Amino acid sequence: MEKLARLKFNDPAPDLELLTTAGNPIRLSSLWADRTLLLAFTRHFGCPQCKEMLAQLVHAKSQIEDAGLRPVVVTQAVPAEAKQFCQRFAPDIQCLADPEQKAYRAYGLERGNPWQVALSPQVLRGTARAKKRGHTTELPPQGQDARQMSGTFIIGADGRIRLPYYYDTIADHPPLELLLQGVLGTRWDKPFETALAR
Repeated sequence: MEKLARLKFNDPAPDLELLTTAGNPIRLSSLWADRTLLLAFTRHFGCPQCKEMLAQLVHAKSQIEDAGLRPVVVTQAVPAEAKQFCQRFAPDIQCLADPEQKAYRAYGLERGNPWQVALSPQVLRGTARAKKRGHTTELPPQGQDARQMSGTFIIGADGRIRLPYYYDTIADHPPLELLLQGVLGTRWDKPFETALAR
């Protein structure tokens, strides 16, 4: 399995060109240029934990924006598929298409092992919890990697990583409080020099 370098606090955020759901090119730096960016990567579209994560973002969207963050979701899909999926599971949140998974690799998001994606107690509990909330497990659409891990990154307007959150398992969603306030209880759009760590 390829080992990718993980981003750390204050690292420059990789600036790539992805696609909007309309198929138009967009640079990630245009999304953090005037507002702190909350960049959430999904797994495949059959993943119930991903649907649960998106439901959390939708439910907390106003809080997230009040905290000075712009929520954006990256998918493995082609634009048309990303549009259909996000209209259903992430309405009113900007979604991007990365069918080549170049942003996933640039942000250090690896393919998970069987323990991380299926067998750990955390995954089994998370799958059962998601099912109770109506999020069922489905096969990944063609071209989407069932072992791709998720991740969430907060990127300042200076283009530097404020928070790199790498999932230990596919059910390891970042707590909403962490996304809103960090570990120091300070606004993300305010300058600070203390490193953040999980």
